[in-house]
Amino acid sequence: MIGLYLNPPERSLVLCCDEKSQCQALERTQPALPLGPHRVRTGTHDYVRHGTVTLFAALSYLDGQIFRQTAERHTHQEWLEFIKHLEKQTPAGLTLHLIVDNYSTHKHPKVKSWIKWINPRHRKAHGVERIVMHFTPTSSSWINLVECFFRDLTVDCIRDGSFASIGELVESIEAYLAQRDLEPKRYVWKAEGEEILRKIQRAKEALAAVSTPN
Repeated sequence: MIGLYLNPPERSLVLCCDEKSQCQALERTQPALPLGPHRVRTGTHDYVRHGTVTLFAALSYLDGQIFRQTAERHTHQEWLEFIKHLEKQTPAGLTLHLIVDNYSTHKHPKVKSWIKWINPRHRKAHGVERIVMHFTPTSSSWINLVECFFRDLTVDCIRDGSFASIGELVESIEAYLAQRDLEPKRYVWKAEGEEILRKIQRAKEALAAVSTPN
């Protein structure tokens, strides 16, 4: 995956994908007040819950563009629908390298079946695969750069908002993304693969030293 970031293959698009589930539409009992002279920023701890929504997102490593869909649930059906959406929204002739975590919906047999169906057709027409999945190692979701976007979305849009309905929450998310589309923010991977491997080796040696009985 780090190789995909540092040296993306030709005729490809690297997309960091995940779903942000359980986005809560919380209506605050009182409006928050911003930071001001001689006044700290305020926010109520109590709220009314109006349900949740799931945001499916794919971050293009090339330019920071966000492909997205919202859904009520996050089962394999919604995930497959999102992949099909990506396939339609991106130029033909490119291989889509999808970086995802090991969530079971990403590996569902119906998802695998659809990828197995579309790849030969795309390869016959364009000479390259259409969808290639790359799964992050266990407990290593931080490798997936879409998590950086989810952090920004939470801080800038969701966490301090007050939403009277799911519809208001979705509208707020879409407004935030529409503004972001005007100046996409690219997240650049800077850590070299060799340095990461050295750190892993040092960690293994330190663990072995601690585990070895005297």
